[in-house]
Amino acid sequence: MEDLSTQIPFDYWNKLATQVITISSLLGGFSIAIIANILVSQLDTRLVKVILTISTLAASFFLVAIFAMTKLMLMTTDGYPFQVVAEELSFPRLIGSVSFFLGIFFLITMISLSGWTKSKIMGRLTTGIGIFTLILILLMTS
Repeated sequence: MEDLSTQIPFDYWNKLATQVITISSLLGGFSIAIIANILVSQLDTRLVKVILTISTLAASFFLVAIFAMTKLMLMTTDGYPFQVVAEELSFPRLIGSVSFFLGIFFLITMISLSGWTKSKIMGRLTTGIGIFTLILILLMTS
């Protein structure tokens, strides 16, 4: 079976990496802003600690995606100073993709849990919205 990276031109991987870097930067910044807000808040419940942990995971995975996709982008840019074969793209592509999707998963989890800090009704609503969002994202990426 032929590797996917040998079928798709470097220019495509370059543009895809650029888009993932942009999206990860925005979502990672959002996750970090949530972390900062939680750290300065006076709330100290178990749920807030869980949301803080999940926000930290989301931000961390988005950061990993940024650096992995930056490596992929550089390797597929004209003028890259080293010889690149398609197989060398597999590792940064895998790490970047997995990190990106884990970041999205944890971000949606954080959104889903946020309503529970206010009430059961808001918790159910935000959880439903989070599940619906996850389903739509999975449908759009398959």
